[in-house]
Amino acid sequence: MDDVDVIDDPAAAVVALEPIRSRLLAELAEPASAAALASRLGVPRQKLNYHLRALEAHDLVREAEIRRWGGIKERLLIASAASYIVSPAALGPAAADPARAADHLSASYLIALAGRVVREVGSLLRLAKRAGKPLATLSIDTEIRFRSAADRAAFSNELIQMATSLAARYHDEAAPGGRAHRLVIVAHPLPVESNREE
Repeated sequence: MDDVDVIDDPAAAVVALEPIRSRLLAELAEPASAAALASRLGVPRQKLNYHLRALEAHDLVREAEIRRWGGIKERLLIASAASYIVSPAALGPAAADPARAADHLSASYLIALAGRVVREVGSLLRLAKRAGKPLATLSIDTEIRFRSAADRAAFSNELIQMATSLAARYHDEAAPGGRAHRLVIVAHPLPVESNREE
């Protein structure tokens, strides 16, 4: 089971977002039979099997094991991943695109950047899995509490200068065998729920 699966197929996204099916994906973090799931969720088994077949058809659920009880077979199913995210690629031309955002300091631009990261890294991860190779990435996630708006602005300016200087030092457009990487640095206020002391 993968930690995260990026869904980029529109039909698979529709299937995964249906409420009963998304609940089934969560329940199938551990292998379970249709009978056990029907009992646990209080859903008729015939209806549950319909939803499981739809999930299987889009490779969101797979067979984990077959148990035999006398002449009876019981299939145990498991979700393809522990969690899922829908790529903007599933929306086709309607997907958010940073190139269409005029204000590069806006929340809309930041969201479009995040969407592009999901789309690009999801696609690269799928190719890496097929090739049986790891995908090298770097992520930094931290929180910072600024004393004032002036401190926030000073931090932003220093960060821009540092990132620009590092990129200029290591970027080599003509490097033979080199590979381009995307560097995205974002900052946003934490949601109020995450900052209860304020």
